[in-house]
Amino acid sequence: MLKTYNCKKNIAGTLIKEARKKKKMSKMDLSKKLELKGVCINRNQLLLIEKNQLLLKDFELAAISEILDIDLNNLKNYLDN
Repeated sequence: MLKTYNCKKNIAGTLIKEARKKKKMSKMDLSKKLELKGVCINRNQLLLIEKNQLLLKDFELAAISEILDIDLNNLKNYLDN
């Protein structure tokens, strides 16, 4: 059984989407930057991550947060959203 929290497969998707839009970066741009770091997430997978519909691995979250300058301490704010 896949673990979920409040019927979501991740809680970081909203934070990622907000940070990506703030940087005016497309999902394709983010995907390309991730690939340079050795993390393969395509545009469609990013869409599902941002909609909290795809499980996010810790190394993927670390790479995304580095590219988008996300402070992972902010994740706790998304537990109740």
